[in-house]
Amino acid sequence: MRTRLHIYVVLAVFIYSCSSTDKGYIWKTKEVMVSAYNSTKAQTDGQPNIAAWGDTLKPDQKSIAVSRNLIPLGFNYNTQVKIDGLEGIYLVKDKMHYRWRNKIDVFMGLDVEKARNWGKKKLKVQYRVKKDSIENE
Repeated sequence: MRTRLHIYVVLAVFIYSCSSTDKGYIWKTKEVMVSAYNSTKAQTDGQPNIAAWGDTLKPDQKSIAVSRNLIPLGFNYNTQVKIDGLEGIYLVKDKMHYRWRNKIDVFMGLDVEKARNWGKKKLKVQYRVKKDSIENE
């Protein structure tokens, strides 16, 4: 009986440790200006569906572009980001022009009206980084 209990305890600990996806990661918070953009030639360079790191953007994809000054803080390619007012987790897939600072653009596919309605807001966002990879801000 004790052996069986011991096996269940070890199994439970193993399952818990494997299911913890944030192991080794933390969520940091940063206040940034958040706007929206679309896959239109007027709003992007050359190929509107191709992001800066080479990803092909799809209209329903939850992705963002970040100003380049945010990249050294941990907003790297494929970093997970939570944005106040929007559901789900967005991935960093694109970089903005060098002139932008402390800014995130939310990709809204071809829905220009949705992007206009979103507007521009100063919000706190959370982004997921490895515990020891980023220095304190």
